[in-house]
Amino acid sequence: MIKLFFLLPIIMCAIWWWYLNNHGYSVKEGIKGFTYILILNTAIILFFTTMIYITR
Repeated sequence: MIKLFFLLPIIMCAIWWWYLNNHGYSVKEGIKGFTYILILNTAIILFFTTMIYITR
């Protein structure tokens, strides 16, 4: 399962990019959203990785 964590930010960024394109925004206007997505996903991945090492 941990091997697939790299897909989470890719999928979320793809969905955000799709949303921006469908609503007429440029990627430059949505850069703040990409930043939030990457920060959130980093926190999620760090949390689960920490939990794996704590519970071993």
